[in-house]
Amino acid sequence: MSRVCEICGKGSLSGNSVSKSKIHTKRVWKPNLVNVKTEIGGRTLTIKMCSRCLKSDYVTKKV
Repeated sequence: MSRVCEICGKGSLSGNSVSKSKIHTKRVWKPNLVNVKTEIGGRTLTIKMCSRCLKSDYVTKKV
């Protein structure tokens, strides 16, 4: 299972952490993913979506 939003495709980004002494170490920024139950085509599915897609109502959440 990858850390990717199934709606917009947002995934992990990599880069460097830079300390005060300018030492660069690799790090990863991960998206804020939420498992959401939704109804698509009459079927209940659990999908991973980022919080931005959840807030903007791309998919209606099944309660």
